[in-house]
Amino acid sequence: MNMTPIKRLLLATDFSDWARRAEEYACALADSLRANLTVLTVLEFPPGMDPNYAVNKQYLTDRMSKASAQLAEFKHEAHAHGIAATTRIATGLPSDEVVTEALAEDADMVIVGTRGNSGLAHVLLGSTAERLIRSAPCPVLAVHMPKAEGSVGQGMTFDRILVPTDLSDCSLEAVHYAKIVAIQVKASIELLHIMEPACYGIDFTIESSADREQKRKAATGRLEALSSELTAAGIAVKLSLLGGAPSDTILEVAHRTSSNLIVMGTHGRRGLSHVLTGSVTEAVLRRGTLPVLAVRNPAFSRRMQVSV
Repeated sequence: MNMTPIKRLLLATDFSDWARRAEEYACALADSLRANLTVLTVLEFPPGMDPNYAVNKQYLTDRMSKASAQLAEFKHEAHAHGIAATTRIATGLPSDEVVTEALAEDADMVIVGTRGNSGLAHVLLGSTAERLIRSAPCPVLAVHMPKAEGSVGQGMTFDRILVPTDLSDCSLEAVHYAKIVAIQVKASIELLHIMEPACYGIDFTIESSADREQKRKAATGRLEALSSELTAAGIAVKLSLLGGAPSDTILEVAHRTSSNLIVMGTHGRRGLSHVLTGSVTEAVLRRGTLPVLAVRNPAFSRRMQVSV
């Protein structure tokens, strides 16, 4: 197996209360993966505005001072927990600046926070995080949850990874990336394939039971092949082939298996595809409490090549 380990994480934060949870996950991941962590905050400043105009200049000066203090505090706390962290401040549009930094750092993963209780709109999902999922040069971990009690990264583990897959190319990229994570943090993987309820086709004929059984057998065979390859890499694997609504089933399985990370595949231009559509992922983030790692197809990183 030809594989480059995850060594560089990029956390994008605005230091709001909900972003604090993403900060905690970033530190916990950096510790588990033994990875370097870069922390970026962006002073949002639309293109075309004059930074030397008196009001704008004062705004940027005030924001810069506050951001510098926040980054210094974060870095001190991270170092106290043995986490190597460097900090960056950028000015511009958040999604653009995060992508620029990810490219400059050759990041293996970007970590951002999201508000599930606002319909994934506000500053991140629906804007920055959604754009990052489409355009970042590496997988994006979207963290939804309020700030937890306790210190940075306390009690966070990544030993049970749920990977919903529709067996498309983009979802297989997610399996490949989950493999890298699982090997590094010694996690197990639950592969989940969801067969949606039978429905009428465009000619108003409903899928026959024989056709559905054939699809089930084909999916089972492909899941077993994936499982064998992951097992050969030393990963404990379980398989689930279930019927139902995708987002409901993903959340139910995540709860039942006590998963602590969900890894899902995504197309770069179309958002999450097929059964893993953008609406499914939005529902998982909005209604669930687990971080979701979106792995973009056609290639989740120019640095990583995996044979699974």
